[in-house]
Amino acid sequence: MAKRNVSIDKPRRTAVATKTTRRAPAKFPKAVTSAVGAALAKKAEDVVILDLRKAGGFTDFFVICTGGNARQIAAIADGVRETLKRDLDERPTLMEGIDRSEWILLDYFNFVVHVFSRECRAFYGLERLWGAAERHEVSE
Repeated sequence: MAKRNVSIDKPRRTAVATKTTRRAPAKFPKAVTSAVGAALAKKAEDVVILDLRKAGGFTDFFVICTGGNARQIAAIADGVRETLKRDLDERPTLMEGIDRSEWILLDYFNFVVHVFSRECRAFYGLERLWGAAERHEVSE
């Protein structure tokens, strides 16, 4: 599994990869970079993009992040939803976990946003489960 660091340029909210290998910088769809930017704006922690295109996934990307408490988890999910609706007229085809706020899933068909509590993220281990996916760690 290749690990790559990605930084987000806040004013333009586009992702730029910092090279840790000799590959070209990662390119992500605008909706994925907008979702990452919105999550970071709500102080999401440990933001990771998993590129599932070569891993045989049912979607192209996972955006995975962590919130510190139920209120922040809901705020991150709301921020992603509102940003994608406002900027790109994108709406999730499926939303799960809104009422419990331990793991909120927003399915945009080509990518899925997972907002976890620390405990749920450790328990379910999506990064381990999708170990064949290319991993991109995001920093502000």
